Amino acid sequence: MNIIKINKILNLIVVLAIIYFIFTFINQQVKLNSYNQDISYYSGQIQELEDEKEELVATQSNVNSKEYIEKVAREKLDMYLPNETVYIDINK
Repeated sequence: MNIIKINKILNLIVVLAIIYFIFTFINQQVKLNSYNQDISYYSGQIQELEDEKEELVATQSNVNSKEYIEKVAREKLDMYLPNETVYIDINK
């Protein structure tokens, strides 16, 4: 009778250990999926920031050119060359 109780206890321990390992495995898979999503998100953010950096570097190299200064003066400061006729679209 002692052997039967020991076998039942061992079986219970084995079953509980299997359940624990299954639960741990599922929990780790959920965490891995979450981490993979985070990696995808941050990789996209890095790519966007690198693109923005390239644009800023290109702008920085052109900032002292006559064309860039003229463009900024026209678009942002509403300045125009002397004797230049300006037409304003009132439909905007």
